[in-house]
Amino acid sequence: MYNWKAIVTLMLSGGLFACSTTTQVPVEPEQKPQIEQPVVDDSSKTDATEGEKVTEPTEKPEEVKPTEPEKKPVPVEKPVEKATKTSDGKLILGEEEWVFVPGLKEAFKARVDTGATTSSISAVDIVDFERDGKDWVKFKIEHDGITTEEISLPVERWVKIKQSSAEGTQRRAVVVAAIQIGDLKDKTEFTLADRTHLAFPLLLGRSFFRDVAVVDVGQKYVQKKITK
Repeated sequence: MYNWKAIVTLMLSGGLFACSTTTQVPVEPEQKPQIEQPVVDDSSKTDATEGEKVTEPTEKPEEVKPTEPEKKPVPVEKPVEKATKTSDGKLILGEEEWVFVPGLKEAFKARVDTGATTSSISAVDIVDFERDGKDWVKFKIEHDGITTEEISLPVERWVKIKQSSAEGTQRRAVVVAAIQIGDLKDKTEFTLADRTHLAFPLLLGRSFFRDVAVVDVGQKYVQKKITK
């Protein structure tokens, strides 16, 4: 009876030892499912090493150019042209004008003298002669050291001129010559006189412009110069 109990006790103790020496398999902890993070492509950011703070680039505001005021076109003033004729068609003459002599194909400066009755022209080497029973003269125009070709014209009349600087009178020939001032072509009387010591080789008197022109002494060379 005693031996049976001992055997049972022995068997129980051996089974317990076997259970205590059995190797236990470690149980892996339960893994949580990983959530895939979205990949953000930020190429504008500058690569930085781990631990460095990435600074977002600051965008500078675009500079706005100041608005320039609109430039208005400056009106171009047209030069005011001189009036060469009056409303009734008369020529306007200044106190000095260019006179073209077609017979000589030359233009001469002339003084317009409202106080003189007859026009005069600077003549040198004056020689009177007779042709077909009429009086003629030949002469040259000289001024400022320039002498023209010889001109021959019939004498319209003879006049006696008394000069204050000399005693007695001088007999001078009066001729008719064609002249042009501006677009006016006309003939007028000229007294032949030596004007080489005077400022102008020609003087225009009232007998020329009385009916065809008016004189504005405040102007000069109103009419264009004719050269041919």
